[in-house]
Amino acid sequence: MRKVIDLNCDMGEGFGHWSYGDAPDEELMALISSANIATGFHAGDPNSMNRMVSLAKAHGVALGAHPAYKDLQGFGRRKIVATNEELVNDILYQVGAMREFGRRHDMPLQHVKPHGALYMEAASNEDLSRHLVETLQATSPDLILYCMGPALTYDVAKRHSHPVVREFFADRDYGDDGMIIFTRKGAAADPEAIAQKCLRACQEGKVETESGKVVDVAFESICVHSDTPGAVETLTAIRKTLTDNGIRIASARDVLAENASD
Repeated sequence: MRKVIDLNCDMGEGFGHWSYGDAPDEELMALISSANIATGFHAGDPNSMNRMVSLAKAHGVALGAHPAYKDLQGFGRRKIVATNEELVNDILYQVGAMREFGRRHDMPLQHVKPHGALYMEAASNEDLSRHLVETLQATSPDLILYCMGPALTYDVAKRHSHPVVREFFADRDYGDDGMIIFTRKGAAADPEAIAQKCLRACQEGKVETESGKVVDVAFESICVHSDTPGAVETLTAIRKTLTDNGIRIASARDVLAENASD
């Protein structure tokens, strides 16, 4: 039974005059505890990053960097072949940009969460995960890394005693291996059904897969993507359902601290 959970969202994913998804960032920010803000490679730009940090501060939401493959055209959901060193350097570059905007607004950077195809690549690539974790420990030892529970990223972070948070994906289907089924475009879903899916995951540690099998899930944070149709309604339903059932919403750092004290 999860008594406290982080609620995060991938957001700030416009670029210049271009926007992606139908959910206003202002409405999403009011519903979450941690924000994963696009850092320019798959979406976002300096002006949107600055605006998103200001929004996060106004709503008391913890700040996170959401680095990606350098793939504006594909929204970071296509794999790019590069060395682990190149990929980690790209991540470090984006994290640094996000940190500076945080400093401008007196907002500490809480976490980093790779985006899209890069997130999935790290999940199955132990060498990339190790290089990323070792780099974070050298530059930002307190920076929380987000990943999935079954991901190799989680195993590597735990072995290196690096702070790590596992995610449960509210608006994605799961495979029988406990991993999400990667998709380039999220489909609309029933907000109440998703809220019940999250409640079951918190209370029982279970999720029904696409094939109908029930598998275990372990996590400290629930993610909703801002480009999922009906994201505001979905986050609203999740937040209400969890709090109505005695589950408190808190930032990832607070969740880890509470878990450590139990």
